[in-house]
Amino acid sequence: MKINIDGQYDEKTARAIVTAISQHFGEPVELNGDETSSSESYDEAIITEREETIREEIEEIMSGGPERGHEKIEELGKLFVRERMDLVFDEVRFEDGTFAGLDNDDWTPADGLLTGVAEIDGREVYFSANDYTVKAGSIGNQGIEKQVRLSERAVNARSPIIRLIDSTGARLTPGERDETQSHADRYTGGKSFFNQCIHSGQVPQIGVLYGPNIAGSAYTPVFCDFLIMVEGTSGMAIASPRIVEEMTGEEIDMQDLGGPEVHAKHSGSADLVVPDEETAAEKTRQLLSYLPQNHDAELPSEPSKSPDLNPKSLDNVIPEKPNKSYDVTQVIRRVVDGDSWFELKPDFAPEIVTGFGRIDGKPVGIVANQPEHVSGAIFPDSAEKAAGFIWKCDAFGIPLVYLCDTPGFMIGSQVEKEGVLQKGRKFIYATSNAQVPKVCVITRKAYGAGIYAMCGPAFEPDATLALPSAELAVMGPDAAVRAVFARQIEEIDDPAEREAFIEEKKQEYRKDIRKQASNMQVDELIPAGDLREQLVHRLDSLRSKQRTEYDRKHGTVLF
Repeated sequence: MKINIDGQYDEKTARAIVTAISQHFGEPVELNGDETSSSESYDEAIITEREETIREEIEEIMSGGPERGHEKIEELGKLFVRERMDLVFDEVRFEDGTFAGLDNDDWTPADGLLTGVAEIDGREVYFSANDYTVKAGSIGNQGIEKQVRLSERAVNARSPIIRLIDSTGARLTPGERDETQSHADRYTGGKSFFNQCIHSGQVPQIGVLYGPNIAGSAYTPVFCDFLIMVEGTSGMAIASPRIVEEMTGEEIDMQDLGGPEVHAKHSGSADLVVPDEETAAEKTRQLLSYLPQNHDAELPSEPSKSPDLNPKSLDNVIPEKPNKSYDVTQVIRRVVDGDSWFELKPDFAPEIVTGFGRIDGKPVGIVANQPEHVSGAIFPDSAEKAAGFIWKCDAFGIPLVYLCDTPGFMIGSQVEKEGVLQKGRKFIYATSNAQVPKVCVITRKAYGAGIYAMCGPAFEPDATLALPSAELAVMGPDAAVRAVFARQIEEIDDPAEREAFIEEKKQEYRKDIRKQASNMQVDELIPAGDLREQLVHRLDSLRSKQRTEYDRKHGTVLF
């Protein structure tokens, strides 16, 4: 439709009239004599050649590296990075730096690293994802710049960071600027690690490792708060097997040097090992569901569910004899909501169990001695494992529930060499300084300094609860009797008489938890079947607990 407008109207007014008429009749309207003032319909979008060119370039960049790169990931059994992102994210809202590296001598789409903002279950997350089809996911100069901007913007937006890591490390290409500029300059290589350090505890950082990560770039996954490794393809080490052999003479392959088993069972760097990329995506999404958007955001909640196992049968799980083993996860699954138990580092230092669950729909962190392994004694590795988990829970406001059943810290020359005191103090330090709601539950043994680490009465828990099976003592009956009555025991020649004497003294020594409850050494002695209900109400009462700021810069015990 074309119209004439009579009268003396300026151009701005005339255009406003045209727009109003167009909206009224629902069709394009043009002003006679003005070929440039048409009000275009949204149904008839005009794509210029200039815009089409940009769209074609973006589409080519999004297809990744050369054909040989795609053939390589197919050979390795790995997904293309965009297929991987489709598994992890519900939607990618936008990306940054699509044209990064466009002027490089080689074709390096997006400089081999995708960054942007995505959505998981309605929550905003910032992400980075290496594209292995582009020079094996190696990090170039523009890629580092993208990493730096990503982390800084995520913290400013107060949103979690998800890192999908599939990189062989820094890009070392003779003659290019990357080799010299991406390592130690103020605003390049080291800056990304610096940011991970200072952003620690501000927003959650989850890393998923899909391939071998070598040299300095291997710090990217270990600086994440949580790390998931994919079995068969992932690995990380400070140097490649080839460099190790050349420098030390040791012949070793990547899996034995720094594969998932190494970091899940020995170093403790991996929180989870998963069999494939689909499971990696599933676990990433589950893990995020326990974490807040940032350090002072509210925790995500879900509808409350009944536990997997009957809470009222808890007392039947815990043996009468203090040295008889049982699986503490049978306790946990009677306390937390159904389908909510999410164990972390299950293969590392299994004598202590750490993980997330929900109680009445709200996230909690569980720290539990595992009597099924070495009676639940605390070793150097288990002390460090527990300390790190407690510190993360405290950083993100996740309440802690301790399930104490331990004979204490392990003794002997070997653990002394491994640093049982040095690492054990980290456990006690983390418990002392954590200011989230803390509930200590003494399920059975609570001997020696073990009860200190497990948030006993002196360590300011918000409640110390004891079950009827609890024993709270400076040491176990057997050790105490043999220490106190060593001479008398030695003087008894008859073996049967000697054992009878020891057993009699052990019964005399064994502490009665009822007397300790009477003396208020614990806050409450409860029937085991009431534990879940008690935790529901006690944690709810602590939802507004305040933190205490101490007069210091920070403590001196470093994790």
